[in-house]
Amino acid sequence: MSDWIREQFILEWPNVWADQHWLVPAWLLGGALFLLIVWAYRTIAAPLWLKLSCAALKTLAIALLAMILVEPMRSESKPVPGANLFAILADRSQSLQVSDRGQSKTRADLLKARLDRSEAWQVRLGQEFDVRRYEFDDQLAPVADFQEFAAAGESSSMVSSLSAVADRYAERPIAGILLFTDGNATDLSEANIDWSQFPPIFPVILGAEQTANDIGVRRVTASQTNFEAAPVTLTAEIEGAGFAGKSVEVELLDDKGERLQTQTVSDIRDDQIFSVRFQVKPTQRGVLFYQVRAFAKSETGLFEDTGKSSEATLLNNNRMVVVDRGQGPYKVLYVSGRPNWEFKFLNRALAGDDEIKLDALVRIAKREPKFQFRDKDSNANRIFTNSDDEQKEQVEQYDEAVLLRVGKLEQGELTGGFPKSPDELFEYHALILDDLEADFFTQDQKSLVQDFVSLRGGGFLMLGGIESFSEGGYHRTPIGELLPIYLTAVAKPPQQAEFALEMTREGLLEPWVRVRATEQEEAQRLEEMPRLRSLNAVGALKPGATQLLTAPLEQGETRPVLVTQRFGKGRTAAMLMGDLWRWKLHQKSPDNEDLEKAWRQTVRWLVGDVPQRVKVEAVRQQADPSRPIEIAVEVNDENFKPLDNASVTIEVSTPDGETLTLTAAAKDAVSGQYAANYVPRTPGAYRALVTARNPDGSEIQQTATGWVSEPAGEEFLTLKPNRDFLETIAQQSGGEVVDLADLDNFVRTLSERDIPIVEPKVHAVWHTWAVFLLAVGLLVSEWGIRRWKGLA
Repeated sequence: MSDWIREQFILEWPNVWADQHWLVPAWLLGGALFLLIVWAYRTIAAPLWLKLSCAALKTLAIALLAMILVEPMRSESKPVPGANLFAILADRSQSLQVSDRGQSKTRADLLKARLDRSEAWQVRLGQEFDVRRYEFDDQLAPVADFQEFAAAGESSSMVSSLSAVADRYAERPIAGILLFTDGNATDLSEANIDWSQFPPIFPVILGAEQTANDIGVRRVTASQTNFEAAPVTLTAEIEGAGFAGKSVEVELLDDKGERLQTQTVSDIRDDQIFSVRFQVKPTQRGVLFYQVRAFAKSETGLFEDTGKSSEATLLNNNRMVVVDRGQGPYKVLYVSGRPNWEFKFLNRALAGDDEIKLDALVRIAKREPKFQFRDKDSNANRIFTNSDDEQKEQVEQYDEAVLLRVGKLEQGELTGGFPKSPDELFEYHALILDDLEADFFTQDQKSLVQDFVSLRGGGFLMLGGIESFSEGGYHRTPIGELLPIYLTAVAKPPQQAEFALEMTREGLLEPWVRVRATEQEEAQRLEEMPRLRSLNAVGALKPGATQLLTAPLEQGETRPVLVTQRFGKGRTAAMLMGDLWRWKLHQKSPDNEDLEKAWRQTVRWLVGDVPQRVKVEAVRQQADPSRPIEIAVEVNDENFKPLDNASVTIEVSTPDGETLTLTAAAKDAVSGQYAANYVPRTPGAYRALVTARNPDGSEIQQTATGWVSEPAGEEFLTLKPNRDFLETIAQQSGGEVVDLADLDNFVRTLSERDIPIVEPKVHAVWHTWAVFLLAVGLLVSEWGIRRWKGLA
């Protein structure tokens, strides 16, 4: 009815004058009649307001009739029926199954009623445009109508669906896209999308800001540190609506569903995110999964009995996270120039850590010069003098150092002393040198140590002593180049007998350097530590080096004690004190384990980022949870150079207990890079065991990875419609946001917008009964007023 009234009674301003040769006569006739009206009313004895009113009514009527002589017409551009495309996209993801506060129907029910093809807006849209209808969840699907519409999809690939429609009709005239959605797309990425290249998008926002009651776990992140026993910190971000002032229970479960920890958060606020942190100490290595779930404390047991729940949905009340505990144990090689207390406490500290395997070479006798006069027939090292082993062929000769092999070594391992080839040394993840001069190594071994750090990515630590750093002759050697301090322009040795330790600001920020929980406790620990007496003098710090511990001197100066630096793919550290063992021997309490803890954390830092020969990472190719997982594998040879022609197989274990085998192919023609794609079909935790083999079929290494598929968690990340995002794409594409109840008016005004294919349409404004009715109405009104006042 409103459209009929508008078309019949609202006069549009003319923009075309058909008979312009009548323009001058019309002006003359109108002007003459106006003057006659003015003259006539001047002679009438009546109030001024009455004469002005009557004159105005008659003047308007005369002007309207004079304008008709010129034949005013209206020229418009109307879309050619059926020549332009118009797309309708309906979101069928399960996030539309929720009901908003105060609504008895779900968003999907309200949408389906408006998508009925018999609706007036759809009828009119079909009369003017070639309408194409689509539904989308994880994929875009064309439909003839929306009779079978059901919000059951596990994701909402809105961006990719819009892109697909825009690409499909890029070469065809498309007037716009009507998008029905709540705006919570699961395929949003950080990349900026140029929406101006899209057809005009008209989002119809489904859902209200005031959602129904809900508690949702938005995300869970895991982080590992070098603290004692390497605890894992799990942080969960939780948001509630409709539970303001109430308490929320947050539980941590393992992959078997057993409850590990529980925390209660009191007096939460609506629509405000709060965080809950858990710390766990896993007892297993490899890939582990944890689950965090949250619920109102007043609704305990709702997961077993969903009838207790007052929430809009329970699909977002839990989230899983994967934790990779690595593929230990990590191997550390310790080489010392003499038996000492330092090795005793280091070995004791690492004995209780099953993730660290310590092998040691402890020199118990030095070698003698090879060419010198000897006063005896035996060629054995002097340590064997007058012993039963002196004449044995397998004992070290006089020009060889005698090394004691310590650790759980296999037969033949390290029997030749310090490794002489990359395949021997590169098996280790970290190397520690303690009070050992540079001449102990051959030139090739010195270069090998440098390659161990720069190419293999190993960790390197040199401890202080009388034969370390400058005193050990490491200046101008490949090992000296590794160190984070210069060995030239060495400062004079300090004269004071004892030194205290002081932690720098950078040291306080490094978890592996700290031993106590708070800064105050750390300061107290340093104050109570026994004073040290051995400190190597070195030059300045190298660019990029970080000083973590210092020794304050009496003159107000400081000397570096612990310095670290990145070198190539690895990391190096210089611990310039040579008697850290005093910390244990002279402490007040024999039960104090600070030194052991410090050693474990230091070694964990050394091996923390050391790469394996086979490195694997599971990455989702796009933000959409329905997209494939790319299992990327990097394979190196024994020298840690990219290995081509390797054979890589991947065994994927699904949440259903099934196992399938994939074969990774070369990736992007990059040497040593392999990849395979996998599309998770079932929500839950996935494990993948990667086996890499040499071209000859021999196994290189097995490593594991894992990922979590939670489409419902991403879909119900928030129940509020993403109005800001929809308004942005509407504005940038040239469209506008449309209200669900205002579709009829929107379709009616579509023809007034910029349409690709239009045709001119001209209609006479004067040749309508409404114009004549208006003119007659003005004259009758003027006559009626005169009759009313007795002027006729």
